[in-house]
Amino acid sequence: MGKLAYYQRIRDLREDSDYTQKFVSDYLGMKQPQYSRYENGYRDLPTDVLIALAKLYNTSTDYILGLTNKK
Repeated sequence: MGKLAYYQRIRDLREDSDYTQKFVSDYLGMKQPQYSRYENGYRDLPTDVLIALAKLYNTSTDYILGLTNKK
């Protein structure tokens, strides 16, 4: 598997978990359109959001950032 951008990784993780953007945005304490901007690569992922997503999906921040392919 080639290196994926973080926004593709967070979309794939969400879809693999059968979560909606609304569910994830509620978990993160933000509105859905704001979260959508992260998934579409329009906004950089803040560190606190990156950490929260890693916890939600039980994976590493390195995996989300594409530094490793090991979940």
